[in-house]
Amino acid sequence: MTHSLSVLAGESCREHESQQRCGVVDLGSNSVRLVVFEGRSRNPVAVFNEKAVLGLGRGLTTTGMLNEDAVEQAVTVLSRYRTIARAMGADPMEVLATAAVRDAQNGPAFVSRLERMLPGMPIHILAGQEEGRLSADGVLLGFPGADGILGDLGGGSLELVELSGGHSGEVASLPLGAIRLADRADNDTARARALAEADLATVPFLAHGAGRDLYLVGGAWRALARMHMAQTAYPLSIVHHYVLRREEARDLASVVTAATRRTLERMPGAPAKRVQDLPFAAVVLRRLLRATGARRVVFSANGLREGWYARLLPAAQRALDPLPEAARELADRFGRDRHMPQALAAWTAPIFGDEEPASAAMREAACALSDTGSHDHPDYRAEQAFWRVLRQPGVGLDHHTRAFLALATALRYEAEADAPFLTTARVLLDTAAVRRAEALGSALRLAYTLSGGTTALLAGTSLTRSDGRLTLRLTEGTGVFAGESVLRRLETLAAALGAQASVVVG
Repeated sequence: MTHSLSVLAGESCREHESQQRCGVVDLGSNSVRLVVFEGRSRNPVAVFNEKAVLGLGRGLTTTGMLNEDAVEQAVTVLSRYRTIARAMGADPMEVLATAAVRDAQNGPAFVSRLERMLPGMPIHILAGQEEGRLSADGVLLGFPGADGILGDLGGGSLELVELSGGHSGEVASLPLGAIRLADRADNDTARARALAEADLATVPFLAHGAGRDLYLVGGAWRALARMHMAQTAYPLSIVHHYVLRREEARDLASVVTAATRRTLERMPGAPAKRVQDLPFAAVVLRRLLRATGARRVVFSANGLREGWYARLLPAAQRALDPLPEAARELADRFGRDRHMPQALAAWTAPIFGDEEPASAAMREAACALSDTGSHDHPDYRAEQAFWRVLRQPGVGLDHHTRAFLALATALRYEAEADAPFLTTARVLLDTAAVRRAEALGSALRLAYTLSGGTTALLAGTSLTRSDGRLTLRLTEGTGVFAGESVLRRLETLAAALGAQASVVVG
């Protein structure tokens, strides 16, 4: 009885830790947003995300003051956010104020007013360098090996950070936010180009970006990405890890810069609330491409808020590889046996013996995800698992990885090869990756047919591949046997591997 109670207490403690919440408000020049994160995992999970577009910094260049109408709205919105965060049990909860508040003459008075009206809600006015480093921490959470230049474009400022091998370096903050640049240029994009070029020329480390990646953070730049996705009928509506070649990004920026407001409003994917800012965001992107010489653009949904969250994590946890962590988290939530992923990884290894380390990591992640449809309706299990894996919140998964894992998982549940929902994954993968996912999905299907999803039965089986032959070995007396369904799935796997199938019992 004591042992049972201690186990329950341990499980209760882990559940409490997983439900632990924290909240951060990003009080920016254009918008204010509350995000509530649940848990303290390597891959942050936002369970609440609400934004209000206020334009707090609009007109700041001319008046030196925060927009008075926006100030009154901000007080109302922040009062709501404070109530929501408390009701959700978010602790800690903090407000991060950026360029508009730190640069406005009435910024300190505005913060003092908020502190009087909303006691117990910490408000931190970020310096430009501090804002840049927080954004870098957020990007590195999603791109652990990031190498190039980070640009975080807000309404009031542009933060620039050099990233080298997963570490942040020099930081600069420039008055090139989309709203401020429009104000400085009197809404003239030609003048904006000259201003952006002159400001960027004061940052020597931008030249280190030649031939490397340019990581883009910020709502206006994410809007440009969504527009490009809509125009090209891109199959996955996830901006995070969306990649454009240098030429594609330059052409997109040129089109948006030259477009009239009416034209922009008609463009697929253009957000109505950001239309007036898009040409100036595009101007900064075009000038930044020229200043850095970057080979491609990589969009990040991670930034300031995720950087704040990252600093709540122990250093050792932040250093973990996000791919296996994301797979483990889903497996723990939806799988039946926490020991099965490791057993499957060992069981499938012999038939993929020539794989590179990156391929091995993908295979092991697929093994972890292979039981995540176990609680779904059997008629929809393959499709439900496919979408769950494809759209999971793992911040370190690029689109190729998502597609590969989703396809392998769906085929593990014996999805029809020509099922329409699989098209999303197939479009994102090359032929070799599709074939590997098909083979891995077939191997996992065979493993579950043999074992019933238990490590005890799987231990009585093994697969080897040699000289064009795939051999399934079964140990007598362990509860496994080569029935019709086993033989059929073995043949399917052998065909996917280009091998001949055989069974040995002993």
